[in-house]
Amino acid sequence: MNKKILQIIVPIAMVGVVACIWYTQDQTEKASIAKQESIVYESPDFSLHTSNVDLEKLTIHNLPIIIDFGADECAPCKAMAPVLDKVNADMQGKAIIKFVDVWKYPKGAYGFPIQVIPTQLIFNADGTPYVPSEDVAAILKFDNYANKTTKDHMYTVHVGGLTEEQMRAILSDMGVS
Repeated sequence: MNKKILQIIVPIAMVGVVACIWYTQDQTEKASIAKQESIVYESPDFSLHTSNVDLEKLTIHNLPIIIDFGADECAPCKAMAPVLDKVNADMQGKAIIKFVDVWKYPKGAYGFPIQVIPTQLIFNADGTPYVPSEDVAAILKFDNYANKTTKDHMYTVHVGGLTEEQMRAILSDMGVS
């Protein structure tokens, strides 16, 4: 009788121990991943406001990038500020949204084709300039800038404010859901 009980209890206990070990390891792994993700998304690369843009550093994250050059005191820029805040918060880990106040940090626009504000520069996850699909190009006007010597496409630029729907259409066009 005792032998039969042991034959039943021992396998059940072994399965229970294995399940507990698996569950503990799984929870530890999930906590570690969550901690790593929170560290990544708390990095300055994911904060909205910046005084300068280091594209090389941002492209390391392999995420689409939208950089808005504007000013806190510019009326169209003020209208776009809540859109930037919301989209940046919603897109953490999916896209990088940056804002440079060019009145406070004029050197932040150095090297970029900024003539008026607000102006957005848009890059694919691999750092190449975004090329809008026909659908997005039908609703928004973009300017392309090329290298004078090589004629390589360097920048895709949108001049003027963007609505939340327009920003999301651009990000969706780049594969962000």
